[in-house]
Amino acid sequence: MAAHPLPMLISSQRHIAHMDLDAFFVSVECLKNSRLRGKPLIVGGSSDRGVVMCCSYEARKFGVHSAMPMRLARRLCPDAIVIKGDMESYSRESGLVTEIITDTVPLFEKSSIDEFYIDLSGMDKYFGCSLFIAELKRKIFRESGLPVSYALASNKLISKVATNEAKPDGQLEIPFGEEKSFLAPLSVGKIPGIGKQTAMLLIRMGVETVRVLSDIPREMLENLLGKNGTELWRRANALDDTPVLPYHEQKSLSTENTFHSDSIDVQFMYGELVRMTEALAFSLRQENKLTGCVMVKVRYANFDTETHQRTLDYSNADHVLLQITRELFDKLYNRRLRVRLIGVRFTHLVPGNYQIKLYEDTQEMIRLYQAIDSVKNRFGEKLVMRAIGVGAVA
Repeated sequence: MAAHPLPMLISSQRHIAHMDLDAFFVSVECLKNSRLRGKPLIVGGSSDRGVVMCCSYEARKFGVHSAMPMRLARRLCPDAIVIKGDMESYSRESGLVTEIITDTVPLFEKSSIDEFYIDLSGMDKYFGCSLFIAELKRKIFRESGLPVSYALASNKLISKVATNEAKPDGQLEIPFGEEKSFLAPLSVGKIPGIGKQTAMLLIRMGVETVRVLSDIPREMLENLLGKNGTELWRRANALDDTPVLPYHEQKSLSTENTFHSDSIDVQFMYGELVRMTEALAFSLRQENKLTGCVMVKVRYANFDTETHQRTLDYSNADHVLLQITRELFDKLYNRRLRVRLIGVRFTHLVPGNYQIKLYEDTQEMIRLYQAIDSVKNRFGEKLVMRAIGVGAVA
């Protein structure tokens, strides 16, 4: 009598953890100077036109938050200690935490300098996802001294929102089947991807909570917000199948152009530099990265190749990087020979969001770059560029 094969039990349940280093820049500063612990601390631009990059929970009690103008933050919390910050230290500590996670888990995504998604699917069969992620939290604090909050859920969306609810130095687990119930009472502004303008539009319509938003038909949201309406409907209904992307440390970004014919036209070459630098800077911002070193390469018609590079305060802003590439090129191109190729390379990459002059940026500049990148994302990156780069050969 033939044996009946045992049915295969395949679980479709995912276990996704989101880990967030609490007030990361502030936490690193407190590691360097323990006397700062428990005090209202602001990391950001030191001038009144600067912007708050991070603040301690003590400062947040006064209404201070990230991206706030420094002038307002000082007015709300006059006793706050303001620190310009040290991106090298933040990058180094982020790297240490990344190494700890790399040595502990098989699959994770580093979404920013202080955020990680960890795929623990299947781990419940062996050790238990809850126990595993709790031990990882303790290990990170034990080996780095940095507090971390986390949440465990069935997808990236729920785990990220839950982590924000667990802060500071907390943990939260959303059981399977309770995702919508967890989101329902939250403000619509807590859904990732809903900016201030969209949130205000929804609130004016009487849509203040995720529960109300999830009850709106998808077609109505599509008519109101276009394709973004579809994604918003999915998020309000706790739907997210986005995979955890394996982390690979990117060492550099580069581009170069070999001309159709050798050139001594300096203005043409300046245009090429602008075009290439703008393209690379846009890529940095798309990937939430900053560069700490810029290199320019020139290859002459006789194939002699020369390079110059310069370190800088970490940035991903066009106007900062364009000035450096221009100065490097001017130092390189002093032989007045025909040029065959020029190239630009960004190295010393670290995770980081909109940083115009990292700690001296202004809200005006941040809004300008956000607007430019929004247009590029929608219509193509060549639609908006500096005039000198328009005539350059792609």
